[in-house]
Amino acid sequence: MPLQNRVTPTGDIIATPHRGMFTGNRGIIHDPATKTLTRRWASRAWLTCLCEFRGRRREVMSGRSWTELFFLDEATAFAAGHRPCFFCRRDDANRFRIAWQDGNRVTNILAREIDAVLHLERLSSAKKRLHPLPMPFEELPDGAMLQAGNESYLLLQGHPLLWSPGGYREAASKLESAMLLTPPSTLRALLAGYRPVLHASARRRPGRI
Repeated sequence: MPLQNRVTPTGDIIATPHRGMFTGNRGIIHDPATKTLTRRWASRAWLTCLCEFRGRRREVMSGRSWTELFFLDEATAFAAGHRPCFFCRRDDANRFRIAWQDGNRVTNILAREIDAVLHLERLSSAKKRLHPLPMPFEELPDGAMLQAGNESYLLLQGHPLLWSPGGYREAASKLESAMLLTPPSTLRALLAGYRPVLHASARRRPGRI
C-alpha cells in the first residue's frame, strides 16, 4: 500500500505507486507510528530536495524528522509552491535565487524572504491559491503550470501537456478558463531564465508518456 506522500501541482498530497524525480518537505507533518499525515504543512519553508545526497537515502516517515514528500518533477514542485533546497541543491537554489531576484526586481533576498512571499502566493486559507494568467498561456515560459477544470497542465514551448502522477501526455482539448498554478514570483523567475527539471515524458512525442 503506497504512503500518502506524493505532491500534486495543486499542492495536495496523495497516495500513488508512481515514483518522483525529487523529494522535499514542509516540516514534520506525519505520525511516525502509523506513517500517516497529520497536517498539510508545518513550516513556511517548502523545499525541493534530491532523492539521494552524498550516497544517502532517507527511510520515509521513519521518525520525528521532516516528512519526505515526492514530486513528479521540479515544475510540479514549483506549481505546488516549493523552492530548491539550499543544502542538498545549493547550485540550483542559488540559480533560482538569482532568477527570482531578477524577475521580481529585488536584491540581496534571503531564503526566508522568498518563503514568506511564496506562502502568500500558494495558499488561500487552506486551499491552493490560483492566479490570473499575466499573458496568453502560449507565451508562458517552459515549466509553468496551469489549472483548467479539474486538471493540471504543464506548458512546454507554448503547448499544454496534461499532468498525471505517472507523467505527461497530450492535452485532449483546448484549455478553457485556465488559471495559473505556479506562484507568480516563481513564474517571474522562470521568465528571468531559471529552467526547471522536467520529467522525461515532457520531452517525448505528443500523445505518449
